[in-house]
Amino acid sequence: MSLRALNSSPEVQRLNTFPIFMRVEGEVVVVVGEGDEALAKARLIAQSSADLRVVAENPEPALEAWADENGVEIIRESYRASHLFGAALVFAASGEAERDARVAADARAANIPVNAVDRPELCDFFTPALINRAPVAIAIGTEGAGPVLAQIIRSRIDRILPPALGRLAQLAASWRDAVERIVPRGAARRDFWKSFFEGEPARAVAAGNDAEAERAAERLLSGAPAKGHVALVGAGPGSEDLITLRAHRLLMEADVIVHDALVPEAVVALGRRDAERIFAGKRKGCHSKSQNEINELLVELGRKGKRVVRLKSGDPLVFGRAGEEMAALREAGVSYEVVPGVTAAFAAAADFDLPLTLRGVASSMVFTTGHDLKGGALPDWARLAIDGATVAVYMGRSNAAEVAQHLAEAGLSPDTAVAVVENASLPHRRLFHGTLADLPGLESREDLTGPVMTIIGDAVAGANFRNSEPIARRQGAESKLERTMR
Repeated sequence: MSLRALNSSPEVQRLNTFPIFMRVEGEVVVVVGEGDEALAKARLIAQSSADLRVVAENPEPALEAWADENGVEIIRESYRASHLFGAALVFAASGEAERDARVAADARAANIPVNAVDRPELCDFFTPALINRAPVAIAIGTEGAGPVLAQIIRSRIDRILPPALGRLAQLAASWRDAVERIVPRGAARRDFWKSFFEGEPARAVAAGNDAEAERAAERLLSGAPAKGHVALVGAGPGSEDLITLRAHRLLMEADVIVHDALVPEAVVALGRRDAERIFAGKRKGCHSKSQNEINELLVELGRKGKRVVRLKSGDPLVFGRAGEEMAALREAGVSYEVVPGVTAAFAAAADFDLPLTLRGVASSMVFTTGHDLKGGALPDWARLAIDGATVAVYMGRSNAAEVAQHLAEAGLSPDTAVAVVENASLPHRRLFHGTLADLPGLESREDLTGPVMTIIGDAVAGANFRNSEPIARRQGAESKLERTMR
């Protein structure tokens, strides 16, 4: 049958297996087999409170070691039907067709559901790909058609679920009776649980503060207005797949997203579709809110009970002015959290295969901006650059000559290696290499319109320059970097 015919058939949506969750607490589950298949099933069942029994006459070392570590009984006998006595479920996992068929037949004769690994024709049930956040469980099945597909789906779902989800569900269970007594059925109760699972109780559980979670649940039950919360979130250097799992979850939960100009639309779009988006600017030559205006906005939104994501390029704590925003939120009594992001220096180094620290060459790092090198006095870290530290400069091309001049005046060799990345981490990034003496050549590159990251230091010589182009061709003898690359 063609795929088109399958898609048009009303039967295509019908399941041949019906998913259920079976109680196994205190029940015997038998796994028959000695090798990898038996170990995989034993590990799966060990996530439950079942009484696991493994029948393996000659268990392989990995299975034996796992059973010893986890206190699992191994019956070291040749399989016989009596081994299934009292079992609630049976797994035939010997890897031998004849023996698995015998186990399946014995189980059916005793009215015990059986699963035979990789033998769907012998199975009464199929084991799903399992996401365990006990008591929350998510099972993905394909009726044996595509176990690898089930695992791929499981990994994608697993990434978006908070690790503390199970503890939150346990807290909810402890409040269920009180909620049913106090909160009317229907929309009011649904709103209560939505606020419970997405609001203050959930944040407190995620932070590991169980006592505060209890207090938050009590406030919610008493009808107190929901408190707002601000997350200062690192959007990473640009590529949307470099944000953290926590950042993604918060974006999906946010009522309001306040974002900077350097945060790409692809990252902002990871948030809820109905979330309010507020552009905070912060790009040279563009109208932007002042930092005080941003501080006031975050406080106002938090006091209105909004869940806010303040989305900042890179990491909020690296030249992101997060300190001023945190101070304003603390003073206003608005709760907040900080979610780290991949800062541009790390992304630029990754684009160049560049070791930021290198044994025997560079054992320290400096993060700075081109603005720090303006004026007559050199910053204290300039001496670190002379002593071998790798210097990551967050700067536009217009600062290049000044940076080079001041570092050279501090005593840094003009032959010191330099790597420059425009639009780090993004598909349209551009890479340039050279030396400190070449760095002023950036100012004439009017084609560089994206954010520029410059890394300076002897460790840069260990980078991969195959995909980069020279900043400027030097006159005369080869530079030290060019000799290294040749």
